[in-house]
Amino acid sequence: MVTYLDAATAPLRNTGQIRLYGEEGFAGMRKACALTANCLDELAGMVKPGLTTNAIDRFVFEFGMDHGALPATLNYRGYTKSTCTSINHVVCHGIPDDKPLRDGDIVNIDVTYILDGWHGDSSRMYPVGTIKRAAERLMEVTHECLTRGIAAVRPGAKTGAIGAAIQSYAEGERCSVVRDFCGHGVGQLFHDAPNILHYGTPSEGVEMRPGMIFTIEPMINLGRPHVKVLSDGWTAVTRDRSLSAQYEHTVGVTENGCEIFTLSPKGLDRPGLPA
Repeated sequence: MVTYLDAATAPLRNTGQIRLYGEEGFAGMRKACALTANCLDELAGMVKPGLTTNAIDRFVFEFGMDHGALPATLNYRGYTKSTCTSINHVVCHGIPDDKPLRDGDIVNIDVTYILDGWHGDSSRMYPVGTIKRAAERLMEVTHECLTRGIAAVRPGAKTGAIGAAIQSYAEGERCSVVRDFCGHGVGQLFHDAPNILHYGTPSEGVEMRPGMIFTIEPMINLGRPHVKVLSDGWTAVTRDRSLSAQYEHTVGVTENGCEIFTLSPKGLDRPGLPA
């Protein structure tokens, strides 16, 4: 049975219970998520052919340090980088390295900052140079999946409504939804209850209540949904080598709907795509 508890009195560990945050929590998340969104905005002008993902990683680390924040992925469960950079058929958790980006690549950059104890988690897709129409269309479909998932967030609805909105649109566009990874509760913990599936039916999942904070981060493939994790223990790729894309926002459930904490201040939530 799912239980909910006041986040102000909850222990700082994942107990499987769902935390309900008050105004103090929402205020803390606004600041942490705004910093993450600002970093992702700055990257929009940097991503181009020849740039290495290690250079992106250094920028994310230095940007955080300059603003009093720590990248949440750094040394998380043995992960040694400040961000994840997932290129082309990499679904998620791509590890930055010294290989330069090439014209025509698409890359997801996933950033989470810890600021004053709060976790701001978001990711966006970036085109590298001139990309093919198929890649652009995948990015468009994936962003629309995120938009539709967020539109399903409201008190009293089940979290399955989020997944249903994403799945119905993605599959209607002849794309597939990755099942192996999901969104998650976030706040004072990096990963918390509940899991937010990106597929399902509106009657499934847990009831959304005001004060819940979680990520929605659909991973959409041009081919089949199946993935595999490489021998490094992190990098997940499509089994059929088809392109994959992902966008992510952190949202909080309000009395009337939801607040998106990680919106771009510059309107760059979908960089490289037509407005």
